[in-house]
Amino acid sequence: MFFRQLPTRDATLSYLFGCGSCHVAVAVDPVLGDEDWFIEEARKQDVRITHVIDTHIHADHYSGGRSLAERCGGVYCLHESNKGHVQFDFEPLADKQRIEVGNVAIDVLHTPGHTPDSTCLLVTDKRRGDQPWFVLTGDTLFVGAVGRPDLAGREVEMAGQLWDSLHGNLLGLPDETEIYAGHVAGSVCGAGISGKPGSTLGFEKRWNPLLGLPRDAFIEALTQEIPPRPAEMDRMVEVNLGLKPAPSVTA
Repeated sequence: MFFRQLPTRDATLSYLFGCGSCHVAVAVDPVLGDEDWFIEEARKQDVRITHVIDTHIHADHYSGGRSLAERCGGVYCLHESNKGHVQFDFEPLADKQRIEVGNVAIDVLHTPGHTPDSTCLLVTDKRRGDQPWFVLTGDTLFVGAVGRPDLAGREVEMAGQLWDSLHGNLLGLPDETEIYAGHVAGSVCGAGISGKPGSTLGFEKRWNPLLGLPRDAFIEALTQEIPPRPAEMDRMVEVNLGLKPAPSVTA
């Protein structure tokens, strides 16, 4: 199995990983303008990108997911709750669905809270064992922080959903599970995000200040410290929903 992390604009992290022996790969959360990097990395690894996944409809950057999928011939994937909201075809992902990519297995976890469609991707290298190796947490769980709950305009409700998602889908995983999020420090998608690009679930359970709080205290803490809204947020969401054309971006 190979794994690549791409730090990109606006403190965003994107990912490319897959099975080198079977020559297949998955791209996660690519940013518009970074498509060439994914295509070149896939060429270096001698793999074909079969799936391009956005963990949610992004509000802080323009997604390059559809563009990359078109260029590499892979399917573009979003959580199934986006049916009827987006203006383009996509492969719907369901909670607990498993995607097989050679010897790599990806289990989809629906984790609403940051947004209603937020998902995490639990990844297992079957050649190493049956236990998941790492989880791509999108904007649900960051190193040192959690996702902001206000982008849907229902921050108290969404903060409660985020607590339920964290405790129902992530915190019960083995402590040694590695986590890789969608952003590092500098992003407005959460308050107090670390600059470190990865962690383990056990370390976060011990040191992330929000993960040990009971539900009501979590909601209160999360809704009292909300960062400023992303610049051009409405425009970015409209583009990522397919309501407006994507801007021209120079990589």
